[in-house]
Amino acid sequence: METVAAISTAHGNSGIGIIRMSGKNCFEILEKIFVPKNKQSIDEIQGYTMKYGYIINYETKEKIDEVLVSFFKEPKSYTTENMCEINSHGGMVIEQKILEQCLLAGATLAEPGEFTKRAFLNGRIDLTQAEGIIDLINAKTAKEAKASFNQLQGSLSEKIEEIRQDILNVMTNIEVTIDYPEYDVEEVTNKQAKEEISKIEEKLNRLEKSFDTGKILKEGIRTVIIGRPNAGKSSLLNAILNEDRAIVSTTEGTTRDTIEEMISLHGIPLKLVDTAGIRNTDDEIEKIGVNKALKLSNEADLIISIFDNTKDLDEEDLKILDIIKDKKAIILLNKIDEKDNHLENVKEVKEAKKPIIKISAKNKEGIEDLYNKIIEMFSFNEIDIDDGNLITNIRHKDLIKKAILSVKEAKNGVEVNNPIDLVAISLKQALEELSSIVGKNASEDIISEIFSKFCLGK
Repeated sequence: METVAAISTAHGNSGIGIIRMSGKNCFEILEKIFVPKNKQSIDEIQGYTMKYGYIINYETKEKIDEVLVSFFKEPKSYTTENMCEINSHGGMVIEQKILEQCLLAGATLAEPGEFTKRAFLNGRIDLTQAEGIIDLINAKTAKEAKASFNQLQGSLSEKIEEIRQDILNVMTNIEVTIDYPEYDVEEVTNKQAKEEISKIEEKLNRLEKSFDTGKILKEGIRTVIIGRPNAGKSSLLNAILNEDRAIVSTTEGTTRDTIEEMISLHGIPLKLVDTAGIRNTDDEIEKIGVNKALKLSNEADLIISIFDNTKDLDEEDLKILDIIKDKKAIILLNKIDEKDNHLENVKEVKEAKKPIIKISAKNKEGIEDLYNKIIEMFSFNEIDIDDGNLITNIRHKDLIKKAILSVKEAKNGVEVNNPIDLVAISLKQALEELSSIVGKNASEDIISEIFSKFCLGK
């Protein structure tokens, strides 16, 4: 493969910038544009060392910047190829200038994710580990970062390999029975095969189910705040964010569009959406906002419904109670600092059978109780991200789901006494689906799609 180069640090002014090169001719290209303070042949320079010197203009030999260059020799590098990282002063102009010299000296501009793609193609990491890298880069909370790092370290790969080995063991016994019937080899009885396949199915089901938690960990809980005008939705958002993010006014209908913010709750991202107050209105713009609030409520993972506890329930409040009837929701009775109308005792509120919390959004009273209830509802404290039984990627889930169907087909074949070689075909299909997760037989289109999500220089 040709030698590629790219800027690996984010654009903008910074203390340092890193320009990365990887490929067979990496050091030959570097020699054309790097003048070390102490001259030394490439053969004498050890891997994992740095050299101080200057990057020069490829054509005029004029000094461009004072740099440190890190040397990584194959196969002990990120890509397993000869590789170097030029640590320059930060700033778009100087970084771009150094990259230009690399290209003039013979390197090719790297595509997004090409360094990690080479690490995958050269066998240093598998596809799940590569996906763990991009998830780690994009992590929004500490827990998501930890889950991504565990995947990068191979926790999911090990779990997939364990299940693959279980399938291979069953298939090996089946092959022995098929290929060597003349020998006195213990046959794989229907009972034995069913027991082993059932264990495999159980492991796969556990992995697929973990996606519910993994999705929350990666994408967050989409939480929609609804209520009638002036119930305190915007005040609640401001109290949670601890800043005046939304306009608070005694005038009804102030919020006409959605306001979205992200917070971290015990390491889990919470996507908060403040919506327009739900009421009948002739104002066309406000009506659009109300319809948007209703649509978002249908799509939400959690609804926080807020009611003015100083007033009796009205038609809009009853409509809100109907909206949350079949949803995961929390009822907040707001403005307890002004008056307690004891809405928790009202028949319609009781019949909603949702957790009820009394708050004062204005004084931030009861906000911690709201946090604790969300943690309880989504079992945050039970999330174990260390055992490898957690998937956060929809591609993994889809392939595991297909593997489960193949395993079920194999188990059903055993139950109805199908020929054992037909059972083996279903197991082989499950094996191929699991192999695709780690990239052993993934198509070029899938691989290209995954690495296109990476930034340049990674």
